Amino acid sequence: MSKIADTEIKDTGMSNILICYLLHKINRPVEIEQLYEITVGNEIISYFFYQESIDYMLRNNLIKIVKNDNLKDCYINDEKGTLCATELKRYVPKSYRDKIILSALKYFARLKKEQEIIIEYIKIKTGGYYTRIRCLDILNDLMDIKLYAPDYSQAKLIGEKIMLNPAGFYGKVIALALSNTEEEYDLSDI
Repeated sequence: MSKIADTEIKDTGMSNILICYLLHKINRPVEIEQLYEITVGNEIISYFFYQESIDYMLRNNLIKIVKNDNLKDCYINDEKGTLCATELKRYVPKSYRDKIILSALKYFARLKKEQEIIIEYIKIKTGGYYTRIRCLDILNDLMDIKLYAPDYSQAKLIGEKIMLNPAGFYGKVIALALSNTEEEYDLSDI
C-alpha cells in the first residue's frame, strides 16, 4: 500500500471513523470551519461524504457540538466517537489516518503562525511596495520592519518566504543585529 493516500475517501463509514480518529488524536475541540478545511479542503474526504458523516455522527451521538473559549461551535468526540476511533481505526488505511493527522497539525501550526506574524503589503507612491513584517508578543511588537520590493509580486514573495518559518526569520534578524560590529579601519602606514 502506498505511504500517502492520494484519493479522497468516498465512503461514509470510513469518513465517520476517520473524523472520530482525528478528533480523538488531537484531543481538543475543533471549530466547524476548521474540521471542514482539514478534511474536505485538503481533499481527504469528499464533500458529500463529509456532510453525510457529520449528520450521521451528530444524530447517533458519536460527536457533539460544544462552544470553545471564543464561543464558536466546535466538534468533539462523544463516548461512542472515542470508541469508534480506538476500536475501528484499522478499517481505515494508515495512509489516510496519517494524512489527516498531518493535515490537522499543519493547519493548526499555520493558524499559530498567523497569530504571531502580521504581514502587510504597502504600495509606495514613488513606485514599488513595502513588505511590512510585525512579529507579535502578548504586550508588544517584538519586531516591526519594512522591506522594499520593486513590485507587488516580489513583495508577496518576501512575505510568503517569511511565513515559511517566521521564528527562524526573527531569530536570524536578531542574530545578525547582535553580531554586527563597527567596521575596522586599517590605520597602518603602508
